[in-house]
Amino acid sequence: MSFFTDLGRQYIDGEWRTGNGSWDIIDFNPYNGEKLVAITVASRFEVDEAYRASERVQKSWGETSPYARRAVIERALRITEEREDEIVEAIMDELGGTRLKARYEVHLAKEFLREAIQLALIPEGRILASSTDGKENRLYRIPVGVVGVISPFNFPFLVTMKSVAPALALGNGVVIKPNQNTPVVGGGLIAKIFEDAGLPPGLLNVLITDIAEIGDALIEHPVPKVISFAGSDRVGRHVGAVTAAHFKKAILELSGNSALVVLDDADVDYAVDAAIFSRFVYQGQVCMAANRILVDRSLWEVFTEKFLARVRALKTGDPRDPETHIGPVIDEFQANALATVVQQALDEGATALIHGRTVGNLVEPSVLTGLPADSPILRQEIFGPVVLLVPFDDEDHAVRIANDTPYGLSGAVHSGDVERGVRFAKRIETGMMHVNDGTVHDEPFVAFGGEKHSGLGRLNGDATVEAFTTQKWISVQHGRSEFPL
Repeated sequence: MSFFTDLGRQYIDGEWRTGNGSWDIIDFNPYNGEKLVAITVASRFEVDEAYRASERVQKSWGETSPYARRAVIERALRITEEREDEIVEAIMDELGGTRLKARYEVHLAKEFLREAIQLALIPEGRILASSTDGKENRLYRIPVGVVGVISPFNFPFLVTMKSVAPALALGNGVVIKPNQNTPVVGGGLIAKIFEDAGLPPGLLNVLITDIAEIGDALIEHPVPKVISFAGSDRVGRHVGAVTAAHFKKAILELSGNSALVVLDDADVDYAVDAAIFSRFVYQGQVCMAANRILVDRSLWEVFTEKFLARVRALKTGDPRDPETHIGPVIDEFQANALATVVQQALDEGATALIHGRTVGNLVEPSVLTGLPADSPILRQEIFGPVVLLVPFDDEDHAVRIANDTPYGLSGAVHSGDVERGVRFAKRIETGMMHVNDGTVHDEPFVAFGGEKHSGLGRLNGDATVEAFTTQKWISVQHGRSEFPL
């Protein structure tokens, strides 16, 4: 199977087809510029087709035995395992990820498939007491119906799968709109896995399109009851506003500006290792990445020296080269945006301890320090291999710096005293904090999500059940009620 030739198409009502839109998305390899596939976008009519198909099939799927749904997810996991090497190659080609990144993404996707296998059997009803004699209150948890999934380019296989697999396991239909930079890994590939796993045709659909073609049709459509979106806070704000206006639930995983904090009793060498991974994994194009490294002044010189030595040793280049640590950013726009951020910081008075070059989509690491405390760069997300080193005087100072951002997704703190680290972590306004570790983590049964502008709602484990099911109260009166009128 050729991933890009066979899977670079719309998948609607169980059929692979060419879109009816007015233009083509060209899927490029971000490292060498190779054209992988041209895909004619889906139209508003096809949005309706996809949602109506999913709605039609979901009615019987939602009534199917949870054990039968579980069996489909189990087969999807086996297929993913069998095709892992091919999936890794596709991730490297379409995303520009290194082999290490690609393996990491597939590993996590398999873990979320395993979670979905278990989630199929989790929803259960409850019988609650009543103040009325002879009344029985039953509380059922049922599928929401159809879920719209809008996924990002940076971890498209993982992030799409972590919504799609549990939504299906819990009895829902799904319509996926992958990012136009990753239409195959984030869309067609997932549809093919579930098609081969025996999912009923029409239940899962993939629409490769863009707002320029369909407007808000994907989130305004009357069929989907939940929209699971991962991407920038700018777009997420719009998605949230539109879904709320149409009485839909939105699960929003948005931008971040994580801080990795090194307290005065930290293991410096270990903290450096965590900081390198937290900033530079997948070229820093990760919402949880550590944009800011905050270091106690007592450790500033030794930490900075060791950190810079590690950064200088990172190799930027061909993601297929096993010695490459940093591959290309996703496109020319992102490369230029990063160069602009670095220049803006320098214009504000920052010092470039390392000033990386930009060649095409390859952006070498830059390490900046000395930014003014009121610099907007300290408060924004930097989606690439640019890191800000910031000294602090004491814990209170570190907390103020870490919280001085509109975002609150992830973070980390390093300390020789674990409980001191936990106390510090509780003071940071984020959905997730990690003590003596990196900032980039995702586990299937631990609630994942952010505070402030980093999102709404949670996924994983019980939070996923809450996201993709709804509660229904059915009361049963044994005997006769007495009515006041």
